[in-house]
Amino acid sequence: MAGIISTGRVAENRKARHEYEITETIEAGIVLLGSEVKSLRRGRASIAESYAGEDNGRIVLINANIPVYEASRDNHEPKRKRPLLLHRKENDRLLGLMNKDGMTLIPLTIYFNDRGIAKLSLGIAKGRKKQDKREAIKKRDWDRQKARILKNY
Repeated sequence: MAGIISTGRVAENRKARHEYEITETIEAGIVLLGSEVKSLRRGRASIAESYAGEDNGRIVLINANIPVYEASRDNHEPKRKRPLLLHRKENDRLLGLMNKDGMTLIPLTIYFNDRGIAKLSLGIAKGRKKQDKREAIKKRDWDRQKARILKNY
C-alpha cells in the first residue's frame, strides 16, 4: 500500500522553534477516532496552527487539522478538540505553568512510536519577540559558519 506510515513522523510544526523559545518537551498520547488514525497513517495532518489548551481541567489539542478519511462512513470533525493523555501530576504541572508563568504548549510533531501508537511531542514554550527571532537567526548562521571554518581547518 503506497503512502501508508506505520512508524515515524506524520506531521511537524516547523515554525514552532522559530516563533517560540522551547524550554522543555513532553511526549503525550492523543485520543483519536478510527478514521483519524487512518488519515494519520496516510500522512495527512497539519499542526502548524494548533496549540494545546485547557478544557474542563484537561489539556486538549486545539485546531489540529486531521482531514476526513474518504473511505469511511463514520467520519470525524477535522479540527475537533482532541484530549491528550498525560499523567495527573504532569497535567496539573502543565496547567500551572500555563496559568501562572504564561507559558504556551505548542505541538512539535505527531508521530507513531515503535508499537504503532500515535504520540504528540509537546513543547513548553515562551513566545519570542521580533528582535529575539533576529538574534536567534544570527546565532544559528554564526554557528553554521563556525562549523564550516572548523571543518576546513
